[in-house]
Amino acid sequence: MKIKPGYIVKKVMGSYMLVSINGEDSTMQTLNETGAFLWSLLECDTTVESMAEKMTAEYDIDLATAKSDIEAFTEKLRSAGLLEE
Repeated sequence: MKIKPGYIVKKVMGSYMLVSINGEDSTMQTLNETGAFLWSLLECDTTVESMAEKMTAEYDIDLATAKSDIEAFTEKLRSAGLLEE
């Protein structure tokens, strides 16, 4: 899975903003630091397992919690139509 083309995350005054750059919609949402980290992993085709390994290396979190958090995050992206499977 990976992010559909036409969306970027920009850091603006300490916040991470998800912005549509394709002109087809007006998507703009705020992400926290972890969400921005996961978004960066999703810029290339990846799996939950690969993301979880990278998340546990970056943050003080166990593998099961990382997978659960990633699945919740990707489900929100999927619901918003932002992921390619």
